[in-house]
Amino acid sequence: MESKIEVLSTVKIQNTPDLYKIVDLLNRTLKHEDLMFGLALDRDDQKKCVFTIYRT
Repeated sequence: MESKIEVLSTVKIQNTPDLYKIVDLLNRTLKHEDLMFGLALDRDDQKKCVFTIYRT
């Protein structure tokens, strides 16, 4: 069986120390809705993060 992950939305936001807590909360709360959330440092600007919403 093939697993497909679809990117629904991506946005660059200011990096803050507790931002990962929001992403973790969203992942734990909404996984039963087939949603997944990602957070990564922007390659060009380390003061910003890329927040992505996926459908699994």
